[in-house]
Amino acid sequence: MSAEQPAVRPAVTGGADGGHDSSTVRKVMTASAIGHFVEWYDFAVYAYAAPVIATLFFPHATTFVALLSTFAVYAVGFVMRPIGAFLLGSLGDRIGRKRVLAAVILTMGLATTGIGLLPTYRTIGIAAPVLLVVLRLAQGFSAAGETIGSNAFVAEHAPVKRRGLAVGAVYTWSNLPPVIAALLVFFLTESLSDDAYESWGWRMPFLLGAPLAVVGLYIRTRVDESPAFAAVKKAERVASAPIRTVWREHRKEMAVCFAIASVASLGYYSLTGYFFTYLTVTIGLGEPAALLSNGIALAITFVTVPIAAALSDRIGRKRGLQLAAMLNALAAVPAYVLAGQASLTSAIVSQGLLALCLGMFFGPAGAAFVELFPARTRYTGASISYNLAFTLFGGTAPLLSIFLIEQTGSTIAPAWYVVAVSAAALPAIARMTETSGRSMLPQDERHGPRHGEHVLHDEHHVSEHGQKEGNTS
Repeated sequence: MSAEQPAVRPAVTGGADGGHDSSTVRKVMTASAIGHFVEWYDFAVYAYAAPVIATLFFPHATTFVALLSTFAVYAVGFVMRPIGAFLLGSLGDRIGRKRVLAAVILTMGLATTGIGLLPTYRTIGIAAPVLLVVLRLAQGFSAAGETIGSNAFVAEHAPVKRRGLAVGAVYTWSNLPPVIAALLVFFLTESLSDDAYESWGWRMPFLLGAPLAVVGLYIRTRVDESPAFAAVKKAERVASAPIRTVWREHRKEMAVCFAIASVASLGYYSLTGYFFTYLTVTIGLGEPAALLSNGIALAITFVTVPIAAALSDRIGRKRGLQLAAMLNALAAVPAYVLAGQASLTSAIVSQGLLALCLGMFFGPAGAAFVELFPARTRYTGASISYNLAFTLFGGTAPLLSIFLIEQTGSTIAPAWYVVAVSAAALPAIARMTETSGRSMLPQDERHGPRHGEHVLHDEHHVSEHGQKEGNTS
C-alpha cells in the first residue's frame, strides 16, 4: 500500500467490532454450540440408524430398495431447507437472530424425539413411513435456520481479530454429534441382542433430542440480541423485504456462498450420512469397525476446524478455502480406494484423510458464510445460499452415492463426484474478495448501505491485514 493511500478501517462503535464483554461472548458461543450440536445430532442419528429403519419402515422391499427408500426419506428433510431458509432467514433479519434461534432448537428437538416414538410399519402400516417423512420435513425446516443463524450470532458478537476462531470453535460442534451418535449406536448394538435393538434400542438416541433441546432453549433465552441487528434496528434500517433486497443487491455473494456450501455439504454428509453405510453394505466391513472408524474421523474434523479457523484470521478466508478445496479434490479418490481394503486400519486412515480436508475447509467457511453479507440482509442471504447448496449436494449425497455405485459398478464412483464438486467451486472462490477484516456492523446506520457495499463490488474494502483489496473477479 502506498503512502498516498493509508489504510482506512471502517468506523465501528462497539458490539461486534468495538468493545467486547467476554462473558457475553462466551455465553453466546455456548448457546450457539448447543444449537449446532442438536441440529447435526438429529441428522447423524438418522444416518446411523438407517439399516434398522429400512427394515422396520420398509419391510417388504429388497435390501437395496429399502436402503434407497430410507435415504430418500433422509433426503426429503432437505427439501424443506430452502423453504425454511427463505422464511427463517427473512425473520432473522426482520425480528432478530435470538428469537428465531430459540424457535429453531425447540422444533428440532421435538421432531427428533417424535421419530424415537414413532410406531413401525408392522404396527400402523403405511402411516409409519408417511409420519417419518413428516418428521423429517420438520427437522429439515428447523435446521435451515440453525447454522447460519448461530454463525451470524457469534460473528456479530466476536472481536474482529478473533472472529474466525470464535465462529470456528462453535461451528466445529457440528462434527461432534456424529461421534456421539456413533458411540451410542456402537454401545447399543454391542450390548443389546439383535431383537432388543430392533425392538427398542434404536429409539434411545432419538429420544435424547428432547433434553438436549430443552437445555439449548434455556440458554438461548438468556443471551442478548446481536449487536449488529440491534444497530440496524436502532437506526431504523431493518429490511422490510430482505429476500428481495438480497437478491437485487447481492446475487454474486450468494453465488460464492453457494459454491463454498456445496463443497462443505457434500463432504460433511458423505462422511456422516453415508460412509457408515458405504463401509458396511458396499465394502462389507463389520458395523463395530465402521462406527469406530467414523467416530475417530469426525473427532479429527472436530479438532481441525478451530485450528483452520484461527489460521484464517491470519491468512484470510479466501486463501484457506482455496487450499482446502484443492486438497479435498486430491484426496477423495485415494481415500475411497483405501477404504475398499475393508479393514479397521484402512477405514480409519481413509476417513481420517477426508475428515482432515473437511476440517480445513470448514474452518474458514464458517465465518465466510456470514461475512459475505451486510448486517441487514445477512441471515437471509447466507441462509438461502447455504441451504440451497445443502439441499442439492448434502441431502442427496447418500442417495446419489448409492446410485452412482449401482450404475457404474465402481465402488469409488462417489469419490469422483467429490472431486468434481470441489474443482467446480474453485473458480467461484477465486472471485471472492477477502472478508476476514470486514465490519459486521452496518456501514452507515443513518443512510442505508452505500453503493457497492457488498463484498464483491467494494473497491475500497480494507482487510484486517491492512491491504486494500478490490474486486478480484
